[in-house]
Amino acid sequence: MEKTAMHILRLSYRVPPMPGGMERHVECLTREQLGRGHRVTLAFRHGTAVPDGAARLSLSRTALSRLLAPRSDRAAFAAEASAAIRQLTGGSRAHGVDLLHLHGDQTEALWLGPLCRRLGIPLCMTVHARLSDRRRRLARHAFRFVDAFIALGSGTASDLVACGVQERRILTMSSGLELSHMPSAVGPESRERGLIVSVGALDPMKNHGLLIEAFHELARSRPGLRLVIAGEGPERGRLTELASGAPGVELVGALGRDDVYALVRRAEVFVLASRRLPGKGEGVPTAALEALALGTPVVVSTEASLDPVVTIPEAYRVFRAGVKADLVGTLRTLLDDDPGRHVMSERGRHAAAELGWPVVAGRVEEWFRLALERRHSCA
Repeated sequence: MEKTAMHILRLSYRVPPMPGGMERHVECLTREQLGRGHRVTLAFRHGTAVPDGAARLSLSRTALSRLLAPRSDRAAFAAEASAAIRQLTGGSRAHGVDLLHLHGDQTEALWLGPLCRRLGIPLCMTVHARLSDRRRRLARHAFRFVDAFIALGSGTASDLVACGVQERRILTMSSGLELSHMPSAVGPESRERGLIVSVGALDPMKNHGLLIEAFHELARSRPGLRLVIAGEGPERGRLTELASGAPGVELVGALGRDDVYALVRRAEVFVLASRRLPGKGEGVPTAALEALALGTPVVVSTEASLDPVVTIPEAYRVFRAGVKADLVGTLRTLLDDDPGRHVMSERGRHAAAELGWPVVAGRVEEWFRLALERRHSCA
């Protein structure tokens, strides 16, 4: 197919300045696609960020969305988006929209999939995190109407397959990195000895409590260690109490992006201890990829795996999710291994260099074109 410009209609429940990896992903991908000459129209419920050059699809409350809102505002959002799309297209195939790109899950797909099928618009859905175990039957039905999926991480892709999605319809990848906005990595001499850092919402899924407990065990035999956790969320009270059991733990709250980079850049180790919960789980955590780009040795749980995005051996280390002894052992070994940390730093930076937004947006564009080819061949 000739590489002509596309009109992409993008739907996301939230966009910046609302915090979160998905929100940043939507903004950065939109900006990249505009720079590549495409036309992008955004529809969202929360946030305000519309990159220069993008349009916004206005949504209005409907009788149906008012009925749905008390039970699920995401469903109400999807119903309003469906009504706005019907109005935008005039309910016909001659509408000028080439592809609808949804950032969400089965809730939105259930409303938008059948509409796209009727209008002849290919529907591509990016799934940013693991799917809920509780809604597999609904997902299996809703996903039949999606032409192509982008799964952020192998765990997310496996959840889609478990819901009946054929592997050929799934592109597994990560979010992109804003490498041009990140500071350069520093050498070991510029890092704070014994500084361990984690970045992520204070949410049960991130399992910061396990990291704090592991830190306390390490610190008993290693005076001078520090653990700094950047993020905000509902677990602040519990984590503050847990952290008070011994010195050395700081919960610094939500930081600006530059402050996060500065913190991670001077750490000896970055840790993400995420676990799988019945309702959700990690995709490919951007915070860990950013730590790689900054040259900081990264330790992640098996539920925050960077597979299949980072394939370079020894670029990062993994411990068994939820197993404190495994995390303690991994950190103890790594903190004692200066040459090993240097190897990880070099290999992590090399791996992250392939994940800049221009490269990632190019992969997304090719996947969109494949979805368009498939739809045209079936028309």
